[in-house]
Amino acid sequence: MRWLIAGAQGMLGHDLVDRVLADGHDLIAVDREEIDITDSDSVAQVVKDIDVLVNVAAFTAVDKAEEEEATAFTINATGPEILARRCREIGARLIHVSTDYVFSGDSTEPYNEEHLMEPKGAYGRTKAAGEWAIKANTDDYIIVRTAWLYGRHGNSFPATMKRLSETRDKLTVVTDEIGQPTWTVDLADLIVRLVDAKAPSGVYHGTSSGATNWFTFTKAIIESIGKDPSMVGETTAAAFNRPAPRPHYSVLAHEALQRIGVAPIGDWRERWIQAASVMFSNDPADQ
Repeated sequence: MRWLIAGAQGMLGHDLVDRVLADGHDLIAVDREEIDITDSDSVAQVVKDIDVLVNVAAFTAVDKAEEEEATAFTINATGPEILARRCREIGARLIHVSTDYVFSGDSTEPYNEEHLMEPKGAYGRTKAAGEWAIKANTDDYIIVRTAWLYGRHGNSFPATMKRLSETRDKLTVVTDEIGQPTWTVDLADLIVRLVDAKAPSGVYHGTSSGATNWFTFTKAIIESIGKDPSMVGETTAAAFNRPAPRPHYSVLAHEALQRIGVAPIGDWRERWIQAASVMFSNDPADQ
């Protein structure tokens, strides 16, 4: 099977490249230097003779999207539309990564895959538009919504907390935003498993199981680097004056995965223990 990954230099893209190659697939890994997903000619030149295209390219600067929604829309909605049309033309399957931000974040119970998309900010609106564009332009697709991603490639939340803990005696983290910390290695594995399972076209949720808040996650991070988790203090989201609204509740249900017999990602805390041993390792082989 021949794969193409667009956005291969990003945090998820790196781990997806490793996972696909580990299975022995042929792979074309491209990033913005090799493909402009918002340009149909560029896409036509690069996307050919493949079986699977995974789009992990996106405008993910949530606050910046409030000021540059048109640019975010072009990348997050027009780009997926062009990719979907191209995949339909050549008979390839499109895998697209979306986000919890397509929901309002006001729920008190996990969002299932069929829940109404009701984004509150520009980023969520553009990602929701991308989902609709894919559904309208190809019948062979998998949309994987994820949230609270972290990994060793890029500026992730655990890496930031580790760095801050080295120069501060106290870290203050919000308690009123609830979600599912998800390791990019696990999401990459789930994407490959969905393709291997020939999953029916549709929307699936790719997050860790369980739920926590940023405060508790940060304590787990600090503990994993051998520091006293009592250095982590509590605050609320209202203390931060951020341009874009954040979902207060980002827990995603995994009903669609269970229906087709594909195991969801494991509990966030167990997966963090495994991830920390890789992310914070001093072994060059793990970097």
